Amino acid sequence: MTDTTAAAPARGRGRPREFDIDAALDKAAAVFCERGFHATSIVDLTDAMELASGSVYKAFKDKQSVFVAAFDRSLTRRDESLRRAVEADAPARDLIHRILMFHADASSGATGKRGCMLAGSAMVLGTFDADVVQRVNAGLRKTELLLATLIRAGQKDGSISKRIDGDATARLMLCMLQGMRVVGKTGRARAQMRQAADIAMKLLD
Repeated sequence: MTDTTAAAPARGRGRPREFDIDAALDKAAAVFCERGFHATSIVDLTDAMELASGSVYKAFKDKQSVFVAAFDRSLTRRDESLRRAVEADAPARDLIHRILMFHADASSGATGKRGCMLAGSAMVLGTFDADVVQRVNAGLRKTELLLATLIRAGQKDGSISKRIDGDATARLMLCMLQGMRVVGKTGRARAQMRQAADIAMKLLD
């Protein structure tokens, strides 16, 4: 098992304390989601992560290094949740519905208002360097590929119409899912977002 703790510098005469990097990155991701990369300062991050600036700079080179690590951590957690949602033995159409509901729930209430690192980063993609751009594009492609794969599986198991263009429909659903994350920033109710997800299922008829 990978050790996710790191030693932070001592304050005064105190002993160095350790912190859980994954837990710290989850807190940093929440700040980046709410404020975006450019509006987030190192002070915002150190406050949220409950660390001294020296501890942050010891573990990460700069703000962008924190962002990249938090982004990767956020997408890993998302991918794990999506994997659990689609690993059940069920018709592909039902699995796609689970993906849509996962995004609907994430786009509503307090979680929706907090925002999404992937959707937020995609909106200001031109302001990032090539490394971040590649990460954002890879995250979007992964979701689109998952949807396209499930659509093809549904066309084979009979739960999804063979008349639809699988790749184009997957692309449209991706746009819809990312749009939900953006609209969710305005504080939409869970019932509203789930209703939108249910209607989107008609794309598979």
